[in-house]
Amino acid sequence: MSETRIGCVRTALGLMSGTSMDGIDIALVRSDGRSVTERGPSHLFPYEASFRRRLASGLVEAEALTDRDDRPGDLADLERELTDRHASSVDSFCQRFGLTIEEIDLIGFHGQTVLHRPERALTVQLGDGKRLAGLTGIATIADMRASDMVHGGQGAPLVPAYHSALASLLGADDETIAFVNIGGIANVTFVRPGEPPLAFDCGPGNALIDQWMQEQAGIDFDQNGTIASEGRVIDGVLNAYLSDPFFEKNGPKSLDRNDFTLGHMAGVELHDGAATLARLTATAILEAAHLAKVRPKRWIIAGGGARNAAIVHDLRKAASQSTVETAEQCGLSGDMMEAEAWAYLAIRSFEGLPLTWPTTTGVEAPVTGGVLHRPEKISPG
Repeated sequence: MSETRIGCVRTALGLMSGTSMDGIDIALVRSDGRSVTERGPSHLFPYEASFRRRLASGLVEAEALTDRDDRPGDLADLERELTDRHASSVDSFCQRFGLTIEEIDLIGFHGQTVLHRPERALTVQLGDGKRLAGLTGIATIADMRASDMVHGGQGAPLVPAYHSALASLLGADDETIAFVNIGGIANVTFVRPGEPPLAFDCGPGNALIDQWMQEQAGIDFDQNGTIASEGRVIDGVLNAYLSDPFFEKNGPKSLDRNDFTLGHMAGVELHDGAATLARLTATAILEAAHLAKVRPKRWIIAGGGARNAAIVHDLRKAASQSTVETAEQCGLSGDMMEAEAWAYLAIRSFEGLPLTWPTTTGVEAPVTGGVLHRPEKISPG
């Protein structure tokens, strides 16, 4: 890959292991770092239950970290295995879709977030970019959050840059659109005509609902929101959550998946609890628009929460003056939007373009980020 090809279209793979910890999303994007030329194939490589449990244990172990480079206890071995799994998934992806290494210019490597404490300027993602580049033979850009924090930002969210590109792709340059990703945490991006994106985490996404289902029913999640759809919202519990000071803070702001707990749910029945937590997610999303003083014409919902019928129903009912659509209804991929974003961000990083703005993370000025690792031969063992 020649560094003299400034501004040309590049091909990148985005690798995302998100807060749901269900597996590795891989997506291909072609872009010049500004507009999106092509959204290519994508695929999920799921983790088995035993590895998901190891990742969950890693979250607990990481709570004591004070330095983002420290890997005490099992974290070093976990990072190595996580990286090797990503490398294996890249190989499988290329075989599945008939791609060669030579066709891919960059990998955008997110890694697995195990700690996010913006108030301490600390964010930790497991994943060895240098090792991944060596194993795949593809230049890899990792650590895209760190530079933002060095320059006074929250380190999240980073996807708004891609949301802006998608708004142009949809031909919506003259209207305000809200892109919502409902992963473990819910975050929103307001793409406004002629202005930088405005974005922040708005509240719990799937994490609390998933924890509730695991604790009360022994299942991983509420498939399609079926259980929530059969329950009733407990207003007292909902209001207890909404009284958290987080919801009154202006953006930019960001959350760790453990910032909200099931502490208000004592004595609540399974279905009612699922319904209440779904309403919490929807309410937090819509309140974000009031907080930001914007009126989106369209809400585009992505992430695992877009499949929760109770969340989507609550959004549509409350946002009666706006259109609420899933990403798929717009011809986009809700499941793969973050992986696509990391491919796009890798290209922007390589071009030295901003990944974040004061209106997205609170950074002092628009700033790029990421660390480029060139391939060096490495043993997979």
